[in-house]
Amino acid sequence: MSQKNIRSIKASEIELKERVVAIKRVAKVVKGGRRFSFSAIVVVGNGNGVVGYGLGKANEVTDAITKGIDDAKKNLVKVPVRKGTLPHEVIGKFGGGLVLMRPASPGTGVIAGGAMRAVLESAGVKDVLAKSKGSSNPHNVVKASFDALSKLRDAFTIAQTRGVELSKVFNG
Repeated sequence: MSQKNIRSIKASEIELKERVVAIKRVAKVVKGGRRFSFSAIVVVGNGNGVVGYGLGKANEVTDAITKGIDDAKKNLVKVPVRKGTLPHEVIGKFGGGLVLMRPASPGTGVIAGGAMRAVLESAGVKDVLAKSKGSSNPHNVVKASFDALSKLRDAFTIAQTRGVELSKVFNG
């Protein structure tokens, strides 16, 4: 697998906005009937290259969302956003989820569906063409999106890895 650029970021140092991606009601059948519980997938981000996701489960919706936010703040990653878009095309996979993300010219907007849109907007990506080609399950789409974002590398990182100047990366 490719080199991941996951670095832990302190949630207390930055201002984060949270978005609820999906809430599910699950039932456990017990002697007296059904016992309902809720699970929530939440994405948090500062809109400037830092994003994270979390899953919360509880007997109440608000408690599930709160737990999801706390979990998301523990799993923050830094995404290289260049001029409001991605540095290069990337494919992310997780389980049945498969996502394709492609940089777009300024003014395009976020062309992405559901769960992937929440992740990209929270990361601060303004212009991107994205397609979910696998499972539409929000869990897998969010995790596949994070897989794709973790594979992104900016030109400066590539130049450092190869031990060449930045101009040499673009000129080949």
